[in-house]
Amino acid sequence: MSIKDITDPGQSNAIAFTFDLQHPPAKVWRALTDPTLLSEWLLPVVGLELRTGAAFEFAAPPQPGWDGAVACQFLEIEPERKLSWSWVVADIDTVVTFTLTPTTSGTCLTLVQSGFRPDQKQNFGGARYGWNMMGAKLVTLLGRSL
Repeated sequence: MSIKDITDPGQSNAIAFTFDLQHPPAKVWRALTDPTLLSEWLLPVVGLELRTGAAFEFAAPPQPGWDGAVACQFLEIEPERKLSWSWVVADIDTVVTFTLTPTTSGTCLTLVQSGFRPDQKQNFGGARYGWNMMGAKLVTLLGRSL
């Protein structure tokens, strides 16, 4: 299994990663949509209802300059194929999209967070670091029996 940052070096409005996973799409989908599993690798999730238009929140422990809240809303749900939600933290209003593509050995998972403004370079860098770290947690979680 591997995680690859495929963000274009000149890009500052979207982060992109691919994960070559040796797990079927159904298992990967479960890790993306089951509240307990999602909380294990991403952030603690509150009020998750898998329905287009449904609002939910990630509630991390507060840190200096951030209350820990991420407001989200499902934008697109195609079971075992595509999952997209808004990701709003203060004035950062982006979209996170996961695309699952079956492979002969499992699943290619593509993650894109888009919508960063030119004045949000620090947030862009922080999100890039965060997804790399959380992506590693996802890989570890999938390595366990789910």
